[in-house]
Amino acid sequence: MVIDTKREQDREEIQRSIWAIADELRGAVDGWSFKNYVLGAMFYRYISENLTAYINKGEIEAGDENFDYAKLNDDEAEKARKDIVDEKGFFILPSELFVNVHKNAANDKNLNETLENIFINIENSSQGSPFEDHFKGLFDDFDVNSNILGSTVAKRNERLFKLLDGIAKMNLNTVEDRDGDAIGDAYEYLISMYASNAGKSGGEYFTPADVSELLTRLGTVGKKKINKVYDPACGSGSLLLKAIKILGKDSVELGFFGQEINVTTYNLCRINMFLHNINPDKFSIACDNTLTDPYHWDDEPFELIVSNPPYSIKWSGDSNPLLINDPRFSPAGVLAPKSKADLAFIMHSLAWLAPNGTAAIVCFPGIMYRGGAEQKIRKYLVDNNFIDCVIQLPSNLFFGTSIATCIMVLKRGKPNNEILFVDASNEFIKVTNSNKLTLQNIDIIVNAFTERTDKQYFCRLVTYNEIKEQNYNLSVSTYVEQEDKREKINIVELNDKIKKIVAREQILRDEIDKIILEIAG
Repeated sequence: MVIDTKREQDREEIQRSIWAIADELRGAVDGWSFKNYVLGAMFYRYISENLTAYINKGEIEAGDENFDYAKLNDDEAEKARKDIVDEKGFFILPSELFVNVHKNAANDKNLNETLENIFINIENSSQGSPFEDHFKGLFDDFDVNSNILGSTVAKRNERLFKLLDGIAKMNLNTVEDRDGDAIGDAYEYLISMYASNAGKSGGEYFTPADVSELLTRLGTVGKKKINKVYDPACGSGSLLLKAIKILGKDSVELGFFGQEINVTTYNLCRINMFLHNINPDKFSIACDNTLTDPYHWDDEPFELIVSNPPYSIKWSGDSNPLLINDPRFSPAGVLAPKSKADLAFIMHSLAWLAPNGTAAIVCFPGIMYRGGAEQKIRKYLVDNNFIDCVIQLPSNLFFGTSIATCIMVLKRGKPNNEILFVDASNEFIKVTNSNKLTLQNIDIIVNAFTERTDKQYFCRLVTYNEIKEQNYNLSVSTYVEQEDKREKINIVELNDKIKKIVAREQILRDEIDKIILEIAG
């Protein structure tokens, strides 16, 4: 494996910069709120530099080699607003660019108002463009007037300046050299830095990179390109973007699609798309309840679906009379229980899956064996040959939970009705208080998935009839025998040792009795 030394050095430098900002704001802004401010400022810098580079390139190619948009008069820049919005989807005046605001920030006693107005102007600039929804509300979680930043305007502005100054010092390369990795790495580092200490809420925002990589590799086996990738519970978008690492950005032909119910996380996801240099015409992220109000109904089905939906959350289920006739859920003839929506996400993903597509979904283990409606849905999935593989993962992989989760891999048009079961519960290394999948662990799991041959104590290809005989139980432990690693004991040898111990004990007792008699006599 070739390691990009330059990139590793850049990554470490960015991480040091983030820690420096954290030290400056420590005690004033808690982790998750700090994350919102840092990401918001990074995004502001990113789109400022992106727009500047775009305009400069056009002017330089037209013959003005010394042109610099950041130094242009606002009135002059205003003349090009419409054309730039038509081309880029948004507009920023030169005086409102990150570089110019940062330059004046130390002496701006109204810095909070300056930033608030700029953020409003950026969002408003996109109104009427095809990308209006991409920018609407993006800065909502960057509250410049929040008491989180300080109890007085002066204290807030002091911390806002420190924030801008820290972001300005980050080495993010020039826009021309930037491939989305540097600033994208900063994003993922920041999310994981706080997710690891944020308990359950952290896991809702972020799927660890190792699990994301496994899901994406499972979903892209044998493929060089896909039409698009989808996540019905996309969180901050880390799973969607993993397809870039595995396949390359240009190999995701139509882009990145997802839906997220939490507004703050929805904003993070859109910002993450921009920070990874995904053009606005290459992503569509919706904010709503996927199970009851799904977007992307009329889109072309997805060749890759990867997801880590919330475990066993409540949903309306059969209390909503419309859902049983919903074409996503009706084929199974029953709805997932109101207290456990897990299989509703599975059915939704199946409905959105292309005939040649693959869905790899992290699942709560209970859905593999519980009875009632969940058993009926499993029966539908198995009888119709949609389940390709079930993988048991190690425990303690996710932030905020130690549960040993599973992966269910769905496909349409399978050539046979067998299901591969993989027990990967021992494929991990321990890192501090959690477990992690190494590249070697991931390779072992993906190779087993690809080869589909039996391997004692690890994986087994199981026939439809056997699964039917097991009442559609899909727990890996039902089909893959676990190795007994307990020490084997030779009963004859053990019994001989015990006889010798008892005999020796009797000799000692006799000797003690003799000593006592001598003392008493």
